[in-house]
Amino acid sequence: MITKLNLTIPPEKINDNEFIKNYTAESLNVDIVDINYIDFLNRSLDARNKNPKFQLTVDVYLNEDFIEKETVLSKYKYVDDSKKVIIAGAGPAGYFAALELLEFGIKPIIFERGKNVRDRRIDLRNIMQDGVVNPESNYCFGEGGAGTYSDGKLYTRSNKRGDVKKVLRILVEHGANPEILIDAHPHIGSNKLHKVVQNIRETILKFGGEIHFESKVTDIIIENQKVIGVRINNGSEYLGNKLILATGHSARDIFYMLNKKEILIESKPFAIGFRIEHSQDLINEIQYGKQKKDLLPPAPYKLVTQFNERGVFSFCMCPGGVIVPSVTAPGELVVNGMSNSGRNSKHANSGIVTTVDEKDFAEFNEFGALKGLKFQENLEKKFFTNDSPNSLVAPAQRLTDFINNKVSKDLIESSYIPGLISMNLNKLFPKSISDTLKGGLVDFGKKMNKYVTAESNVIGLESRTSSPVRVPRDKVTFMHLGINGLYPCGEGAGYAGGIVSSAIDGQNTAKAIAENS
Repeated sequence: MITKLNLTIPPEKINDNEFIKNYTAESLNVDIVDINYIDFLNRSLDARNKNPKFQLTVDVYLNEDFIEKETVLSKYKYVDDSKKVIIAGAGPAGYFAALELLEFGIKPIIFERGKNVRDRRIDLRNIMQDGVVNPESNYCFGEGGAGTYSDGKLYTRSNKRGDVKKVLRILVEHGANPEILIDAHPHIGSNKLHKVVQNIRETILKFGGEIHFESKVTDIIIENQKVIGVRINNGSEYLGNKLILATGHSARDIFYMLNKKEILIESKPFAIGFRIEHSQDLINEIQYGKQKKDLLPPAPYKLVTQFNERGVFSFCMCPGGVIVPSVTAPGELVVNGMSNSGRNSKHANSGIVTTVDEKDFAEFNEFGALKGLKFQENLEKKFFTNDSPNSLVAPAQRLTDFINNKVSKDLIESSYIPGLISMNLNKLFPKSISDTLKGGLVDFGKKMNKYVTAESNVIGLESRTSSPVRVPRDKVTFMHLGINGLYPCGEGAGYAGGIVSSAIDGQNTAKAIAENS
């Protein structure tokens, strides 16, 4: 017999399997020898009332053997050139689309503008230490996409869109910690995710897929409104009548190319704001109180409010994390957050953003579907205020000074390696945006006592939360509304917002192609 059970476990016992087994037997009023196996299904931390405890959901196998589930890896088929799909982009949408195609016996041929994860690290070091930006290899572009070296958080609300567990199982089968299968907010960490991505690459190649790095799709070859191939690096052509476009939210050249070819695209809302950085010790105290902090993971938080008829919310909160430059071209300033698997930085950071839409883009209406992108570009250039073209020093302000609209005399020590410069961010944002962000912060201070403090910096600009462009597609076939054989996919197409949701969108797109071929 299999019995589902919910258990409340004190922090000091969450890793004590013997305690959990005894507690399970006691809870079910059974003899411990009757328990053949305990399958951990879900684990979450309840820190309400400053009395943290873990909530554990398990399946208990009573006098019944546990049977291991069939691996996803065992479902892949060896492929050849008889059926093939071109994929532009080796991020989560592209790679998980490729894996799904292997299940259907279809060959994925991936073209990635950036480098493999190993070689990509050199370019990231050049950005962090010297401010030198490689437009084709950075925190956004390269194998694994934007998530590989900017945290690897796997939390998603996309449960209705696809099989989240399948995505997590694939990651585990390629080397991720099995605990991501049970954690309510799973996280791999930037120091571990690149190895998982490399293993996924090896699987795709092993079963006959192709992956071409430093191979940028610069044109889509179209005849009679049908895809017939792609042009790589403005030179060689590769022919094929199905293209999954999974190039990510920062591939502006793709949006410009689509617009120039009069392929239907749409402007869409996205979010902008800044990174806020506190001491992790302070966030721990706010969330946990003063008890048992050494037994608990670095505390996260999630905040949301409404101000001036706009939503203001925390985004991609990184406990024990660092802030990194997420630029994709010289002359712009964009920041993001990341954490390693241990989350052992003394800093906590989060995006604090508000939604921008058509009314904010009015100045750029002449650019049609690209007006949101132009608004984003303009703001990123505005935040790049340094004389040196290679400098990625970020404008920053103490949190309380931002709220009070005054320049900070000095700044708090930060995890942002390129450095900070004290500036009034109110002067860089449109007034409607800075007023909204200030109002949101004041309300956050009411929800989290001590959150609004002079011992915190706000650092700009956070502007790559999602794509400012949507590439419209049919809801059933996933094919573009106008171009036969073009399949917009993932964050860059406007249909996802993170590693897992992008992976699911890649799987769904590949499945739609296979079922309609």
